[in-house]
Amino acid sequence: MSEGARNAVSTTARYDFDTVIDRRGTWCVQWDGVADRFGVDGLLPFTISDMDFETAPEVLAALRARLDHGVLGYTTWQQDDFLSAVAHWYGTRYGADLDTGRLVYGPSVLSQLSQLLQMWTSEGEGVVVHTPTYDGFRKAVLGLGRELRGVPLGDTEALERELSRADAKVLVLCSPHNPTGRVWTEAELREMAELARRHGAAVISDEIHADFVHDGHVHVPYARIADAGDGGVGDGGGPAGGRWAVITSASKSFNFPALTGSYGIIGDPADRAEYLRRMETAEGLASPAVLSLTAHIAAYREGAAWLDAVRAYVTGNLAMVAERLDAEFPELAWVPPQAGYLAWIDLRPLGVDEEALQRVLIEREKVAIMPGSVYGAPGFLRLNLGCPRSKAEAGVSALVRGLRTVRA
Repeated sequence: MSEGARNAVSTTARYDFDTVIDRRGTWCVQWDGVADRFGVDGLLPFTISDMDFETAPEVLAALRARLDHGVLGYTTWQQDDFLSAVAHWYGTRYGADLDTGRLVYGPSVLSQLSQLLQMWTSEGEGVVVHTPTYDGFRKAVLGLGRELRGVPLGDTEALERELSRADAKVLVLCSPHNPTGRVWTEAELREMAELARRHGAAVISDEIHADFVHDGHVHVPYARIADAGDGGVGDGGGPAGGRWAVITSASKSFNFPALTGSYGIIGDPADRAEYLRRMETAEGLASPAVLSLTAHIAAYREGAAWLDAVRAYVTGNLAMVAERLDAEFPELAWVPPQAGYLAWIDLRPLGVDEEALQRVLIEREKVAIMPGSVYGAPGFLRLNLGCPRSKAEAGVSALVRGLRTVRA
């Protein structure tokens, strides 16, 4: 058992993940916005990737203390409390010595992605992603008028073929991968970094799911890979190390995305300066949300035990789903993801029609579960299990009944 797992076992009792918190009427996208995507109100949702748990009590305490101060004026992220907290997290969680001079800030990971794509690509040029693809990537790339080019997960030949095209300018990684939950090995990341360098493509690594890697797997920050490829020249950016950036946030792991706020690491000093210029002038985002900074600092300084505990709890949810699916549909041979709280389920062995299944789930079972077609993979489902066990059990039971109905 890893040190993180031992800590989780010893601290889970400190936190309550079983109590159901009513999120209806709180402007919640997952609960109150379900009709926007599924056309029906009142469904039990397992959709957008936030969790139904309160964030860490250490984070809530820090937020209350900041509110008690009473003044919520303009603030700066370029201060030691925030920068040292990020460095502390990288050092204790990943054994990485982070140069805080490389850090940048943004309102969200997708906003950072958009800015970097505008810096490193022109309209009509290619952006390479792995398929299935997180729908936020697709919207960002196509919304900017760039061409989205998908390569199947793990297909190195297809990846090199796309990167070798003259107008392929950026490889966007999801590390760990959403929606599949795959954790890239160091060897895989090195291979992708070398292909990108060889063909002159920049790499943007979205690592927002990194803190939710499950036991038996290890997240490798892309910054470490880029630095290793630099050959000791410069600070990991520029021609020797290739253009690269990491974009991430504590908001996914600690469940405070509505506070906004993300940060990134950009290898090349000139690219960092240009990114900050765009954010502070063109976008007018010189002052970040003070509560986001407060939450990040508390999470990274005091929230490790809570994160290990919630990850252990979600592991139990995933194991429960695996047991149910194996008992009902052994031909699926489903195994839990390597990271995250999103169960990516390949239903193709059952031969069910996606549209028919969605009708049954919505109209009869009254649940909302994301169809694989959202991510370019018809025949799959993405089931959000970042929730109390009782809700997870209700969701998988509804799915099992729905599959039985469609097959019958």
